[in-house]
Amino acid sequence: MMHTAVGWHVELEFQEDETHTRAVAMVRLPDGSEVRAHGHASRHHTDANQPRVGEEIAGARALNELAMQMLTKAHGEIDQASGRTSHPIHV
Repeated sequence: MMHTAVGWHVELEFQEDETHTRAVAMVRLPDGSEVRAHGHASRHHTDANQPRVGEEIAGARALNELAMQMLTKAHGEIDQASGRTSHPIHV
């Protein structure tokens, strides 16, 4: 049995100001399609300004949304190939 190495490249970009961090996560699939998702974090005015924490939260939320979109995409492809409604895919 021959194994093939397949890789996906996921990109995260951030936009920040004093209190908000927005993240965009994007994965480019081998067929050339792209899936994008967004995440957001807000700093409470009493919290210290820690941009890395905002990036971690917004990034994690964007990646979580990206994962859910990928599951939905896979579910649709299973249904299309089989001609029926498949069981839900759990994370």
